[in-house]
Amino acid sequence: MHKLLSLQVAQSRRVQIDGRSILTAIHKQSVAGSVDVMPMGVAGDEQTDLSVHGGLDKAVYAYPSEHYAFWRESRTRAGISAIDDALPWGSVGENLTLQGLLETEVWIGDVLQFSHCVLRVTQPREPCYKFNAAMGYNGAAKAMAQRGCCGFYLAVDAPGHLSAGEAFKLLPGPRRLGVHEAFNAKMGKHLR
Repeated sequence: MHKLLSLQVAQSRRVQIDGRSILTAIHKQSVAGSVDVMPMGVAGDEQTDLSVHGGLDKAVYAYPSEHYAFWRESRTRAGISAIDDALPWGSVGENLTLQGLLETEVWIGDVLQFSHCVLRVTQPREPCYKFNAAMGYNGAAKAMAQRGCCGFYLAVDAPGHLSAGEAFKLLPGPRRLGVHEAFNAKMGKHLR
């Protein structure tokens, strides 16, 4: 069964990355109750760098909860687990933390049908230097690229509202290009 475990938003804030003050909204926090989802994203969420995040095709970012064990282990190996052993949902910068839906099972054009909202898969997320800062170590973006645990962006086909705990259906799209395949192509990897 596919389920929305948690819903997160953030406002932009300044953080220090490699000695520079950078504006980012990657540090998402869980919200309770019903939250509106509009064509440009989740109510209360801000997307700082619109050249790489946001817009109609990247309005919402979804991430599989199953990858969180990998990130906890990676952070422990990097010696920074004491920063946040729990690594709460939203730590990867996602708006939606999903259960039961990995990148290898999702295709560009597939639809996530919730009771009061319809979202369409548009593309995989590409890791960036801000992701390293969010995870607390410099190898995080490279680990995401190597492992393929990228999550995916969603367009809002039918605005509405979402709540944590909701089940949803995955409706197949044209099934021409998988998220995992698209990510590997963007990262310059050979398909396995």
